[in-house]
Amino acid sequence: MTANKPTPTPPLVLVFAASDPSSGAGIQADMLALSSLGSHPLTAITALTVQDTVGVQSVHPVSAELLEQQARAVLEDMPVAAFKIGLLGSVENVLAVAEIIADYPNIPVIFDPVLASGRGDELSGEEIISAMREMLLPQTTLLTPNAPEARRLAESDEDEGEPSIEVCAQRLIEMGAQYVLITGTHENTPQVTNILYGPEGEIRRDTWERLPGSYHGSGCTLASAIAGCIAGGASIEDAVRDAQDYTWQTLANGFRAGMGQFIPDRFFWARGDEEAKADAE
Repeated sequence: MTANKPTPTPPLVLVFAASDPSSGAGIQADMLALSSLGSHPLTAITALTVQDTVGVQSVHPVSAELLEQQARAVLEDMPVAAFKIGLLGSVENVLAVAEIIADYPNIPVIFDPVLASGRGDELSGEEIISAMREMLLPQTTLLTPNAPEARRLAESDEDEGEPSIEVCAQRLIEMGAQYVLITGTHENTPQVTNILYGPEGEIRRDTWERLPGSYHGSGCTLASAIAGCIAGGASIEDAVRDAQDYTWQTLANGFRAGMGQFIPDRFFWARGDEEAKADAE
């Protein structure tokens, strides 16, 4: 009789994000996406929220001390392969996360700068945005804003009009982000175009069918999928490509659980065979 070989540990991704009771967005969405793609999610909750699929009623940040305790407990116990950052909730939490990730400069950082809910509820004020620019962007491997978030993060008092996506990407890279993926979900275009930028400019451009309806947690899903792919060893470009394909599939298979937005089905692949069997019967 031979002893069982130990099961290999899946890639570990530490997520800094807020809790969403609907599990459409926030840290629950991150956990679902990461688990679906074969990573093991570790979590440091930044805030508790009161929200549903319609919108966000309130955000209650945890203390920076508690946030740091959560993160350092797992970092001192397990080998983290990637960081994913979402909603932080307060300037103090921005500073806490910046201090934590600075101690691990070799771990890639995927930052989804959540500034507003899908309904438009503001989730990050100007003080938080300023802290993000100063403390987090210089440590970010890949920034994943939608177009409105990119414009707000990159806006300048000298702008006479709305800066182009290309100008926003250039400014964000100058602020310290190594790569910027700007998504076109909020643009008034027939298709959704997502563009990855690096220090030398545009790296890849992907166009997707614009699906009907709106989705709760699509940005969380994309950023977490990228983090999971990078944690598994993929390059930035390959991770961005594969994560987009996965995210589009979650949206195409999304379901409307409540009275508001659709929820992406992060485990769409697990339900396909069940539905086929049910149809056959």
